Amino acid sequence: MRDHGALARAVVCVPARNEAGTLPRLIRSLDAQAGAGPDAPLRVVVLANNCTDDTVSILSALAGEGSCANLRLRVVEARIAPRDAHVGTARRMALEAGVVWLREEGVEDGVLLSTDADAVAPTDWALANLRALDGADLVGGRLVIDPEIERPDPALSDLHARIERYWSGVRALEDILDPPSHDPAPRHGDHVAASLALRVDLYESVGGLPAIACGEDNALVSRVRRVGGRVRHCPAVSIGVSDRATGRVEGGMATEMLRRARIAEGQGSYRLPPAAHWRALIERRRDWRLAWETGPDWPAALRRLGIAEGTIDAMAAEIAAEPCSNAIAFVERLAARIGEPGPEPEAQPLDDVLSDLETLRRELGAQRADGAAMAPAA
Repeated sequence: MRDHGALARAVVCVPARNEAGTLPRLIRSLDAQAGAGPDAPLRVVVLANNCTDDTVSILSALAGEGSCANLRLRVVEARIAPRDAHVGTARRMALEAGVVWLREEGVEDGVLLSTDADAVAPTDWALANLRALDGADLVGGRLVIDPEIERPDPALSDLHARIERYWSGVRALEDILDPPSHDPAPRHGDHVAASLALRVDLYESVGGLPAIACGEDNALVSRVRRVGGRVRHCPAVSIGVSDRATGRVEGGMATEMLRRARIAEGQGSYRLPPAAHWRALIERRRDWRLAWETGPDWPAALRRLGIAEGTIDAMAAEIAAEPCSNAIAFVERLAARIGEPGPEPEAQPLDDVLSDLETLRRELGAQRADGAAMAPAA
């Protein structure tokens, strides 16, 4: 894909409710996107829902002062009924507004870029997403705490870094036990609404983003995987976010940041599942993938893994009605049917599980090296 004119395929979709204080940073960062210009503007749709502040007038002022010279900005004002006035509804409406815009203009192979009103996009964010989509069906961007948005607290920054080491350790286990060919290392682990990219056709084919109060982004990713979509966590795609501890979603990012802030202040300890939990989960999914790859004999392969006959029969009926396109879809459907592997593991202190992950990674790496050394020469 050539960079020139590439952004003509895309629309950035932003839900905003009383974000007059944060939206200008995002809009200016989008206006500065590589590849965007007065002759090749980037579409941005803002779904201003239930606003009681100056969100809409601020956007008009930005356009008037020339801060949107490289954008085509469309503001959609909406009033959502109280029972549905949550981020899932607003984000779905923003994405649907983006779809309508691209369809109106006859854009083929259109792409939806999702972000948040309080984010800041690096200058290569839009183009990096489009490049990553060349080999994927959905792209998640890495969340980076932006010091220009929030002044970092050293203790909190250290906690952020140790938590990131933990998740990097989980991915290292996956790279040893069952590396995803469509999402090779190095990769991050984020696929949240602050930075998602997918094609319009795929978005519509999976039924769009679920309008739920929390976790709407992960639910969309699950829908994509259920149809065999390749989810890419490309290291070249990132988005600047705030670690603000106030938000509108219980269980969302702000809730997590509040938890971290309290722990950084000495109020409790941060705890996560042990390495054995992730090993079991990765190996289970690997075994299911290999079962599917046996071809028509996959039911027999599942029986050898101890999967209940009723579950196998139900999967066979489901696949007969809705064929699986690949192992990604098969594993996602089987996981949804079976659920978690055993009882929820007891979370352990962060430093303990970090050590646990590193020890297991070394053991597995040594076993793999020994196995390779013992393999007969070709």
